[in-house]
Amino acid sequence: MSPFRRVVLIVALLNLGYFGVEFAVALTIGSVSLFADSVDFLEDASINLLIFVAVGWSLLQRSRVGSVLAFIILIPAVATIWTAVVKILNPTAPEPLPLSLTALGALLVNLTCALLLVRHRHTQGSLAKAAWLSARNDALANIAIILAALVTVWFPTGWIDIVVGLGIALLNADAARAVWKAARVERLGPERATP
Repeated sequence: MSPFRRVVLIVALLNLGYFGVEFAVALTIGSVSLFADSVDFLEDASINLLIFVAVGWSLLQRSRVGSVLAFIILIPAVATIWTAVVKILNPTAPEPLPLSLTALGALLVNLTCALLLVRHRHTQGSLAKAAWLSARNDALANIAIILAALVTVWFPTGWIDIVVGLGIALLNADAARAVWKAARVERLGPERATP
């Protein structure tokens, strides 16, 4: 097994494990940002398992998988928007302590994943880009959630959580665009892929 395949398998298992923790806490405290991040953990596990399988395929096949991954990355964005709309109807603040502790645990998992993937981020084209961007963006999202929890201590409103959740959705949408673009370059070549 190649080092890259081994790394994406480890990253997939770490993401799958923490998904359950964060999803349970998100539902318990009613947090949009934790919900967004938990769904993102499940999406990351799926992405890395798909990458694990597709690594040995041809460039054309990998570029097709990269295109599929771009759509998979959008799933948390759509789920988050739906959750935010529901939360806007009742913008109660989530409990800051479980919010921040859960986000801190998520940050540790995502930093571990990002450190494992950093040396592979330019190999395997769109596949490695998808794995790397997912881990990096998740760490940034966790920092935003921790900051939201701290701000919620002084300003107990659900709007901070909603805004952070929507910010995470935008971050995922941008990562999907980057992966789509990398897959297109792989499929068409750099000279034909530019608009």
